Amino acid sequence: MDILRLLQRDATLSTGEIAERVNLSQSPCWRRINRLEQEGIIQRRVALLDRDSLGMEVVVFATINLTSTGRQNLMSFEEDIVRHPEVMECYTMTGIWDYMLKIVTRDIRHYEEFVRNTLTASPAIRELHSHMAVTEIKNSTELPLDTQL
Repeated sequence: MDILRLLQRDATLSTGEIAERVNLSQSPCWRRINRLEQEGIIQRRVALLDRDSLGMEVVVFATINLTSTGRQNLMSFEEDIVRHPEVMECYTMTGIWDYMLKIVTRDIRHYEEFVRNTLTASPAIRELHSHMAVTEIKNSTELPLDTQL
């Protein structure tokens, strides 16, 4: 768990640095990291970019209901939505909404174009509600290992 905690915070750490911090020699530490990768616990190592510095100012949480929730319609919508890079996250939901999307765009004009030309152009979507994020209070990529494992 210490290895995972360290990698969640800084994936650029060398195996030697991790081994030192978790009091292991380098070879067993490398084997543990390799096993975690092979098991799919560590899916990938990435660089997190600063959205604001890149001029991507708009974050929208869009709730969606489909025209029909039959299996084929759900699969078709899901196959289509993953192709759009503006959609950062997509979840099926319980309750009154079928899906919730996290969408990031440069500005409100680009969001409107995305909605008009992509989302509402889809015959699968019956209803879409946009919830604009105003202030980001917390945005974490770290899973809560300390409280959940």
